[in-house]
Amino acid sequence: MKHLLAKTIDLHTGSVNKKKDEIRDYFLKTWTLDELLYTQLKSDDIFYKRGDPLRHILLFYLGHTAVFFINKLYLAKLIDKRINSSFESIFAIGVDEMSWDDLDNNNYNWPPVSEVREYRDKAKAVILDVIDNTPLELPIDWDNPFWIVMMGIEHEKIHLETSSVLIRQLPLEDVIPNVFGERCHSVGDAPTNEMIPVSGGTIKLGKQNGYHLYGWDNEYGNYEEEVCDFAAAKYLTSNKEYLEFIEDNGYNREQLWTEEGWSWRNFKQAKMPLFWRNNEDGYRLRLIAEEIDMPWNWPVEVNYLEAKAFCNWKSIKSGKNYRLPTEAEWYTLHNRAGLIEVTDWEKAPGNINLEYFTSPCPVDMFEQGSFFDIIGNVWQWTETPITGYPGFKVHPMYDDFATPTFDGKHNLIKGGSWISTGNEATIHSRYAFRRHFYQHAGFRYIESDAPLKIQHAEYETDVEVTLSCEENWGESGASDGMSLAKQLALLAQNILIDNSDARVLDLNADTGRLAFELAKHFKDVTALDFTARMIRIPIQLQEQGYVRYTMKDEGELVFYHDIVLEEYGLSEFKDRIAFMQADAMNLRPNFTGYDLIILPALLEELSDPTLFLSQIAQRLNDYGYLIIASDYDWDINKTPRDKWPGGFKEDGEPVTSLDGIKKVLEQEFNLIAEPREVTRLMKKSSRVTESRQLQLTIWMKKDA
Repeated sequence: MKHLLAKTIDLHTGSVNKKKDEIRDYFLKTWTLDELLYTQLKSDDIFYKRGDPLRHILLFYLGHTAVFFINKLYLAKLIDKRINSSFESIFAIGVDEMSWDDLDNNNYNWPPVSEVREYRDKAKAVILDVIDNTPLELPIDWDNPFWIVMMGIEHEKIHLETSSVLIRQLPLEDVIPNVFGERCHSVGDAPTNEMIPVSGGTIKLGKQNGYHLYGWDNEYGNYEEEVCDFAAAKYLTSNKEYLEFIEDNGYNREQLWTEEGWSWRNFKQAKMPLFWRNNEDGYRLRLIAEEIDMPWNWPVEVNYLEAKAFCNWKSIKSGKNYRLPTEAEWYTLHNRAGLIEVTDWEKAPGNINLEYFTSPCPVDMFEQGSFFDIIGNVWQWTETPITGYPGFKVHPMYDDFATPTFDGKHNLIKGGSWISTGNEATIHSRYAFRRHFYQHAGFRYIESDAPLKIQHAEYETDVEVTLSCEENWGESGASDGMSLAKQLALLAQNILIDNSDARVLDLNADTGRLAFELAKHFKDVTALDFTARMIRIPIQLQEQGYVRYTMKDEGELVFYHDIVLEEYGLSEFKDRIAFMQADAMNLRPNFTGYDLIILPALLEELSDPTLFLSQIAQRLNDYGYLIIASDYDWDINKTPRDKWPGGFKEDGEPVTSLDGIKKVLEQEFNLIAEPREVTRLMKKSSRVTESRQLQLTIWMKKDA
């Protein structure tokens, strides 16, 4: 099998011809290795079995990696016809691990194995034709057609690993041992684990655009976290160390488990890890295609829920705080170990990339700095639910790779395993599974008294909120390229020129763009909104620097947007703003003493705009300014007819809203400029944008 091993490819350097040859070789080795994996099945009948009841039958995965290639090449217009549209449908979509108590009851009309193999041969020829005949320019980036080729290869690398886990769950009589490389034969007593102090510091996470290796979309972006000092276990948790938890009745003590973990344990009636066996001769371990006496010095393989219960057990026994590392803490260990990128390896520094074994190995075999197995052997569960870094963008050719996992239910695994190849073995790789799910994964525990830092950045899907996000932050502004928020901020700057100490009140903050733009020019900005749904968006921007939301594309399709405050040049001014939820019709007395109050599309939202305007002067300093922008689109469901300032006939004559506003304000304000129109564009979907004309008036409070 050694002749099939290859590292992921440098996509920037080298000659065009050599790079094509390199990609061709990388593809062929990956394709062959994937097919070699299934030679462990005793007969073709086994392809129709499920390794895991929550996943497809194994035949799906044999066809899926080929179909993925064809579907992506067709979508990217690198090929103009399909091979088998039926196959390219039924083998297209995999099954997420779902919930542990949610079985997949879909019925599929699966074809014969021989037809799937024939399809793979045809797909292979098409892919090679694309590689050989598509013009190549370096560097290869997201927009390069060869990025799609690399996407297919790296996708197949992932399924090499995930399919091996499914085969590992088949009955032993269904598989053939010793046909997929050599397992580790080194077994013995487990070393006693020990804690090693680790200094914290600022950790920068995220891969920069233009990095020289292929990456999945969730790897890109910028995120910094301050990591406190902690202590980490020298070794991964061994089978022997985990046995202590089992023998101390760990699987039967509810207080050791999270609520989710205890529910899973009860549903599965779990008494030990999935791959452990226990009979009259003692414990044994199931590998991919064989069962061996328990290697106590190998790492235990468990799901997150079991790893977390072990840490809770250890905490109670010791009186110390043990838990799993966060992603940032794992990278702190990675830096401490001085590990380098996979393309710079002469030989793998750990049990990874299939360079040594087709199984785990002793936890004290591969030393990396002060620790062992920071990378390799088995994946390591973390406390961190996966989400994209600030700046995350979805690749249009694979828009559902990462975003379905940004639900708070999928935790990151780091470090790779013995079968992790290609992108999986790179420094920036980011893979996550549901917490009940099994992979070739174990854990390393840490000791820390620091509060757990978890980034929560799920996609906002509330339609009203996302429409506001798109209007405020999607740059779908007027014909002059300026959104309403930017137009109002510029006006405020011109009115209060050279007065950065002026106090400003935004009385309809929505998702915060106007307030952040105002903060560039004014040191004291208050931004209020009636709804918590809206105001939490700018508060999140202020606290963590980014927010995510979905927008309607067409039909049932959506697209994904990131708001990254730094990209708008607004992050350095964020602390000048006080965002709060408040009712404009019932403001607290402390909201007073302002030099400028802005009412952006607020009046038409109020229950009594006339009463509101009659009281607004008390909030302003003498000679303070009031800016009103309104479309006067009165809705009797929000504003009773008798509360409208205008927009009706009185004594047979039309009364405009501006007439009514003047009548209310003229005793305490002067209108200092002619009313003018400003455009407000609100994007409803990719191809539908609503345009509204708002009347803009500027008022100055008279001297009391």
